[in-house]
Amino acid sequence: MNDMKYELLTELNSRLEAELLESYLEANEIDVELFQESVGQNAFPVTTDLLGRVQVFVPKEKMKEARKMLLLFTEA
Repeated sequence: MNDMKYELLTELNSRLEAELLESYLEANEIDVELFQESVGQNAFPVTTDLLGRVQVFVPKEKMKEARKMLLLFTEA
């Protein structure tokens, strides 16, 4: 019954970091959807608490490749 096409790859502390990861993954042909609570995005654009957390979702069929790319991204 799980019809979700995207799966959570990671959660990051800032929108900037999430957008950098998004660009990196999309450059490697992995589609990305970012999700952040609107209050965290608008009221507190730079924060390390839960309001600033950004969830990064990728297609399920690309998850294995995305995890490898995430490791390379975090090592850089």
